[in-house]
Amino acid sequence: MINTAIIAGMVTQLVISLFVPIGLLLYFRKKKWLSWKPFGIGVLIFVLFSQVLEKALHVVMIDPSGTSLKWTDSVALFVLYATLAAGIFEEVGRYIGFRWMLKKHRDYKDGLSFGLGHGGIEAILIGVLGAVNAIVLASLIQSGAFDKMIAPTLPKEQAELIKEHILHTSFMMYVLGGLERLFAISFHIAMSLLVLLGVRERKFRYVIYAILLHALVDTAPALYQARVVTNVWLIEAVIFLFAVAAFLFTRRMKETFEGGGEG
Repeated sequence: MINTAIIAGMVTQLVISLFVPIGLLLYFRKKKWLSWKPFGIGVLIFVLFSQVLEKALHVVMIDPSGTSLKWTDSVALFVLYATLAAGIFEEVGRYIGFRWMLKKHRDYKDGLSFGLGHGGIEAILIGVLGAVNAIVLASLIQSGAFDKMIAPTLPKEQAELIKEHILHTSFMMYVLGGLERLFAISFHIAMSLLVLLGVRERKFRYVIYAILLHALVDTAPALYQARVVTNVWLIEAVIFLFAVAAFLFTRRMKETFEGGGEG
């Protein structure tokens, strides 16, 4: 039997990951901060650069275990690769979006909208779909259909690993999964504004700053993935601090953009 609290955690992750982006979208629209084209380009850039191009490179570079590179067991090189890959693909993608696809969208609201599109679709693809997948698997395990229909089609170890994950992931882990999507949206909005500022000011160094900051924020999750750090609360605390800093940066950027310069 699957603990009711675990199911509640899955649903909580789904609700946070789905309704926070929707709520922000409605709030931005009410505040007249929503610009639909940058929002859509933000979605497109995330899907293309993160989910297609970056993942294609991961297939070549990362071992199927997901904890090391194919050609070396070096944790340092794995973390360096994982963090820089995310930073380069996503921030260069943002730069391309603003530089060539949004030539007439260089205002504060355009940066906000791009970041919301970028972070919002990430929340849906990772948080919502991940929760839905977990709920479906939990239902199959609960009914016995998983053992009868799914497990025989998988390697024994993989089937056992899936069941172990579903049966023993705690309520709070799912809640943290949802909250992490919220933290990520805050960060994506801030980085979108930073890259947009670089485009406006014609200073590519801001894109470099965004790449390095993105790599820095991804260092903690990469260390967790490599099993160097095992305390998930510590990881989420680090991500939370970055999210707060990103939120404060976003507020400060309003004056910079409306003032027409760096401020």
